[in-house]
Amino acid sequence: MTPFLGELLGTAILVLLGDGVVANVVLHRTKGQAGGWIVITAGWACGVTVAVYAVNHVSGAHLNPAVTIALAANGNFSWAQVPMYLAGQMAGGILGGAVVWVAYLPHWKETPDPAGKLVVFCTAPAIRTPIANLITEVVGTFVLVFGILAVLSPANLVPGSELAKGFGPLLVGLIVMAIGLSLGGPTGYAINPARDLGPRIAHAVLPIAGKGGSDWAYSWIPVAGPLIGGLLGALGYRLLWAA
Repeated sequence: MTPFLGELLGTAILVLLGDGVVANVVLHRTKGQAGGWIVITAGWACGVTVAVYAVNHVSGAHLNPAVTIALAANGNFSWAQVPMYLAGQMAGGILGGAVVWVAYLPHWKETPDPAGKLVVFCTAPAIRTPIANLITEVVGTFVLVFGILAVLSPANLVPGSELAKGFGPLLVGLIVMAIGLSLGGPTGYAINPARDLGPRIAHAVLPIAGKGGSDWAYSWIPVAGPLIGGLLGALGYRLLWAA
């Protein structure tokens, strides 16, 4: 398996399990309907953990353009590989969204609210205030990238050790859960352009009954915010931890 396919498969698994738990909670007549925010954050954290375990040995399991670009900017990843990784991540995001649609096929027509169908695929703000929403995504992704670099650093886990291999992906999932519980309320914590834009594209093209629009006016925020936050997280790690 190539790194491109690793990123595609890993991101597809991440979106499948992450958007899948949102579908389970939001769509009507599912077994998990109205399960609540704790179920969603736990499902996303577990989805990230499974995805990282699945392809970590193939591509390093970036699964997020913000992570890939931040690592390249920090000198930990080759810029030459960035386009390939981003392409795999975006394709995986679209694929994962499409599989969620198939998995919950009977439930779309049972759900009357177009906004409820949209949030299965991508994020939406609780209060639409673009600058504040952007700041929230910047802060959340800063914590994600800074946390990953710090928690998985040689000061905490010996690189290549059995402990790092065994617990590293689990720790990444815990970081994602912490972000969701603490910072997810304002925007739904995209913290990943591929996780939001990929499934949003899937929503736009799939034949979902009564789906409404894909809210392209908001779509730049869960792309720009994570990219900015990831770069700041990598810089913050370099300045405050690695120095």
